[in-house]
Amino acid sequence: MYDAAVIGGGISGLAAAYELQKSGYKVVVIERQVRVGGKAHTGNLNGFLMEYGASSINGASIRASAFSTELGLDGERCQLGPDVRKRYLIKNGRLNGIAKHPFGFLTSSYLSLPSRLRLLTEIFRSAGPDNEETVAEFCTRRFGREFSARIIDPLIGGLFAARATELSLSAVFPKLQSFEKQYGSVTMGAIRRRMEGNKMPARLLYSWQRGIGALPNALAGQLGSNIKTGITVRGIDALRQGYRLKFAGGGSLDARSVIVATQPHVTADLLQSLDLEAAEAAAEIHAPPITVIFMGFRREDVDHPLDGIGSLSPESEKRTLSGILFPTTMFPGRAPEGCVSLSGYIAGARSPDLVKLPLEDQAALAREEFRHLLGVRGEPLVTRVHHWHRGLPQARIGHGRLISKFSELESRRPGMFVTGNYFSSPSIANCVETARETVARVAQFLGAQENTSRENETGGVRFTASGTGQK
Repeated sequence: MYDAAVIGGGISGLAAAYELQKSGYKVVVIERQVRVGGKAHTGNLNGFLMEYGASSINGASIRASAFSTELGLDGERCQLGPDVRKRYLIKNGRLNGIAKHPFGFLTSSYLSLPSRLRLLTEIFRSAGPDNEETVAEFCTRRFGREFSARIIDPLIGGLFAARATELSLSAVFPKLQSFEKQYGSVTMGAIRRRMEGNKMPARLLYSWQRGIGALPNALAGQLGSNIKTGITVRGIDALRQGYRLKFAGGGSLDARSVIVATQPHVTADLLQSLDLEAAEAAAEIHAPPITVIFMGFRREDVDHPLDGIGSLSPESEKRTLSGILFPTTMFPGRAPEGCVSLSGYIAGARSPDLVKLPLEDQAALAREEFRHLLGVRGEPLVTRVHHWHRGLPQARIGHGRLISKFSELESRRPGMFVTGNYFSSPSIANCVETARETVARVAQFLGAQENTSRENETGGVRFTASGTGQK
């Protein structure tokens, strides 16, 4: 019997298994795909590095940085490139470059003068109600409607492929909420953080020379034969002590504890027969599709200086792409000499009809967007389109209530745990942090179980099927 069976070989599952193995537990990871890593996947296309999912990691995460060191990845770690000088947002069909310094939005004409003046008065605005708000409601209340629509809306589209009018502030930006409660102002909270020496999140971004895929590959290397790929778990049965995982096509394994680290809809299916409340909570978490369009060009065929991380588009602009990244500006080694690459994203939450088009049609729309916004000419040297049928999970109003169901599951079904990219933020750093928190509870459960077993052996107690002890 394994100490822990982890279902799902994405970053969450791999991180949890790695932490448990490091603590001396017997662990196995079951992944239905032939490749581990989930959406943390990097492809090499004739010298162009394509990120199919996340493109960077937030360096503010202590645990994610520790992983980089422990796994021997620090030697190829690369910080955000020096040519990232501006943030680009679309207004009236054109890119607007805004300086990255803290006063960039105040000195730019991207926002109207009244809107910029309102930013300066946010510090005097009183705190709002205690009820749960969407990101759009909170930012409109504190900064004004234009700021919310032209800055926060595209930011949410870029980070979560979602709508600011639908996501819960407490779920995705709890720091903003805490600033208002602790300091009475988001601006004051940000100033205090700067005074304490904290850098702005964008400046902390990093990756590795081989891309984000280096992390799951390194974790897999540590776990070795404890990872079983190409195996689908069809059901979980509760045993008197532990659980039995039943596989499609036959076969099973037993474990004292189970960590379900799959996408929400898969989690819902796996928990259906064990805990209906938790299964229904997982089923409520929506993850609309998203398409990633990657193209490589000769540098001479792109007019734009590409002097930023990329560009974002407010939904009101009605563009095809919710965002564009400039990978070759972000990190070194992303393209052959004299070439650049572009990654465009079509989000199903915003454009449900566009993501249903044939992939070649979506690629054509993205290329037209590149041409219009960035002055791209000529034929791309490489093109790759990847469609995720289930994209990033959407933390909508009431998300905290859904997540609490998984904590209750741990009480109702001791030894059964859930983790994943839908607990807080889908970023890799948050997946690692959430997995670590889950592992702490798993270790506590296993430790308590071992203590009980030793006490029973010492006291001469044996357990009957009903769980009552007899001398």
